[in-house]
Amino acid sequence: MEDRRLLEAHEEGPEELRRHTALIADEFYEGFMAVEQIDRPAVSMFGSARAHEGSPPYDQARATAHRFAEAGWAVVTGGGPGVMEAANRGCREGGGLSVGFNIELPHEQGANPYLDISLTFKHFYARKTMFVKAAEGFVVFPGGFGTADELFESLTLIQVGKVLHFPVVLFDKTFWSPVLDWVRERVLPLGMVSPEDLELLTVTDDPAEAVQVVLDSYRALFPDS
Repeated sequence: MEDRRLLEAHEEGPEELRRHTALIADEFYEGFMAVEQIDRPAVSMFGSARAHEGSPPYDQARATAHRFAEAGWAVVTGGGPGVMEAANRGCREGGGLSVGFNIELPHEQGANPYLDISLTFKHFYARKTMFVKAAEGFVVFPGGFGTADELFESLTLIQVGKVLHFPVVLFDKTFWSPVLDWVRERVLPLGMVSPEDLELLTVTDDPAEAVQVVLDSYRALFPDS
């Protein structure tokens, strides 16, 4: 658990800090090399690891990923269970390239069995970078703290111009509407976000629309693709 050891340590000497830094650099390199294996446009899909087969988030993620695969795209997830498994499964069933960037966790999150390209990270920050580097957009299904973290990090990167032309689709209007209402009714009137920031998001209950939003953005940027 390299992340935890690094964050809990307060009295490490220069050599130990250099070792940690080298491990992080190596992991970034391995991640970049894994991304280089993705030979087509890709979308990163997020959602709860606790969603079970037969639940709406699982089935909707599976259907959405299947459509991306049929469109010739790769699907990138966190490589674990729940929505991640559903998306990788749907991609595999649609004949696409299924990618999982997993993470070592105290409760031993295992990789799902639907991965063509798989890499397990020790450091969250290296792993999260690969979700953005690999993808041309995000589709975010219902989830908890980790899903919210991935959503707001992507919005921050777009807002500050670190990534451009990057669509973010929220799947399940009922689930996400309270979050958007809070932004509109509390955050926006205080001037902490701008009206243009809200335009970064598309909310849908339709797998076809989720896929089309991402594809349209990509085609606008690369019209000859």
